[in-house]
Amino acid sequence: MSKSKFLAPRGTSDILPSQAIVWQELESKARELFCLYNYREIRTPIFEEIELFARSMGQASDIVEKQMLTLEKNKREGEDGIGKKSYALRPEGTASVVRAYIENNLDKKESLSKLFYIGPMFRGERPQKGRLRQFSQIGAEAIGVQSATPFLDAEMIALSVNLLKAFGIEDYTLKLNSLGTPKDKEKFASSLRAKLGVKKESLCQTCQKRFEKNIFRVLDCKNKNCQEIVSALKISNDYLSKESQEYFNLVIGSLDKMSIQYQKMPTLVRGLDYYTQTVFEITSKSLGSQDALGAGGRYNNLVQDLGGSGDVEAIGFSLGVERILLALDDQEISNKPLDIYAVAFDNKAFEKAFEVLGVLRAQGICCDINYRAGSVKSQMRAADKSGTRYVMILGEDEMKKSIATLKDMQSGTQEEVALNNVADWIKAKSC
Repeated sequence: MSKSKFLAPRGTSDILPSQAIVWQELESKARELFCLYNYREIRTPIFEEIELFARSMGQASDIVEKQMLTLEKNKREGEDGIGKKSYALRPEGTASVVRAYIENNLDKKESLSKLFYIGPMFRGERPQKGRLRQFSQIGAEAIGVQSATPFLDAEMIALSVNLLKAFGIEDYTLKLNSLGTPKDKEKFASSLRAKLGVKKESLCQTCQKRFEKNIFRVLDCKNKNCQEIVSALKISNDYLSKESQEYFNLVIGSLDKMSIQYQKMPTLVRGLDYYTQTVFEITSKSLGSQDALGAGGRYNNLVQDLGGSGDVEAIGFSLGVERILLALDDQEISNKPLDIYAVAFDNKAFEKAFEVLGVLRAQGICCDINYRAGSVKSQMRAADKSGTRYVMILGEDEMKKSIATLKDMQSGTQEEVALNNVADWIKAKSC
């Protein structure tokens, strides 16, 4: 009876070494850019209480209603009462960062916390191209006391755009809108219900439910008929108060001064309840129907809604790593080439080569050796396949003289170097 193979869970994928180098490159570039903007990394748990996400994103959001990946309760309740609460793997990063901000009293320690995160998120949706059940995001949050300023909004938008540029993405569209204050949003919602009310029966079944629970989600619908109905409404920003419009104008003006191109889109609302004022989305035509590379916006009331101070305001965004890689069309990024690959003629030479490699690695020189016994020819083949710049050959003559023959794999030239000088020789060649 044959044993069945185990496969990765549906909606997840393995990141193999040839792909991991691309991820590392993105993460490295992200960290460099975050540092320029003075954002510091925060790492939160990958699961939280379900109620945290329900309160932050809204009970009627698709994520809370349909996509939460929950954890089974622990049958044995310990002293910490872990079995008494319900948990879910985090579907997005903002709620966790805000929870950490409140719990650790960061508002008492600094006026503005500029934080970034890189890590996996989880949603139980139907897997398809660009949409996985486990996916990764690169995101940032700026949270602070009375930090609602259009210039911080513009900085956050510029940061998200500049990240994409640093990754090598040029074909993108930045879409902007303002939802205004909570009162403005209520006015907008009432206007939408009045306009869509006469068309309600013509909406898809999902949007008919959204009409009652979260009218804004109708604007996000991908159903062609629903899109045509929304388009005919000719939605504008006339629901915004004078103060909200002035705020939005300053955001736009700041982006103009930074030469950041954008499209104003009055139908852009984002699907989460916590957004107020500025919202934005970045898309790429290369991704097809699921075209979002990332999105974000201001959420001035979320900290208070989750138990923090009412004076604390915030804005953030997240970018989808898998979406970015799709937009890059699996752009190849080569591994850092080996500096040295050792080829040993016999066991004694192997032991000496192994010893030398330890010294080289301690000095930051990337090197390797074939650990399986084989002919010199097969070892040279392995060295060539590794992409190494130089091969360090140790044979009988080299061992007698305490030298190594170093072969340049590009030019084919060879040079004898004392074993205790190999590291200096490599460093000199790299200059």
